[in-house]
Amino acid sequence: MSDGSEIETHAPHANSATATAPQPPPDGQIQAQQDVALKRALVFIGIAVASAALAYAIVRATLTRTPVDPTTERIQQLIDEANRLLKQLDDKEPD
Repeated sequence: MSDGSEIETHAPHANSATATAPQPPPDGQIQAQQDVALKRALVFIGIAVASAALAYAIVRATLTRTPVDPTTERIQQLIDEANRLLKQLDDKEPD
């Protein structure tokens, strides 16, 4: 079967005289890649910080609520009433 219809399935071999070494990217391209990587990292860090701050605020808001205590309310009412009575006594000075 040497009629020339065979399909070549391997890449041609390159000898050292014809092969060229890959060229490193220019400095501007390296700097641009570093800038993109830095921007991605900063965006990721910003999202992480914002998420942590939001989680902290939610947890703090839910934990600082004091349950309604009728005893505490009654004590405050009595203190307010006592203060009002003391003010009335102070206003009613002896002549």
